[in-house]
Amino acid sequence: MLDKLTSADFAAYLHQPFRIRLEGMEPLETELIEVTELGEAAPGRRRAFSLIFRGPRQIVLPQQIYPLEHKVMGALDLFLVPIGPDQAGMRYEAIFT
Repeated sequence: MLDKLTSADFAAYLHQPFRIRLEGMEPLETELIEVTELGEAAPGRRRAFSLIFRGPRQIVLPQQIYPLEHKVMGALDLFLVPIGPDQAGMRYEAIFT
């Protein structure tokens, strides 16, 4: 399913909550704050894109695959990389190629 998703699929849920399921902890609430298309699409392939999520500043998750949930999109396993904090919280990036 992930290989069929495009930036437009996520752009519809910009500024909405996504929950990250963490083993032995309460789900971590994040917000999708940015959807960016990257470069041009290769023939027969989707255009690469990046997603930026923001979570609480006091929790920094290591890069790895996390199960995320959205009320409409459902469950997605995404590889998230911490890219540093901004004024509002810690940011994480997922890149789709």
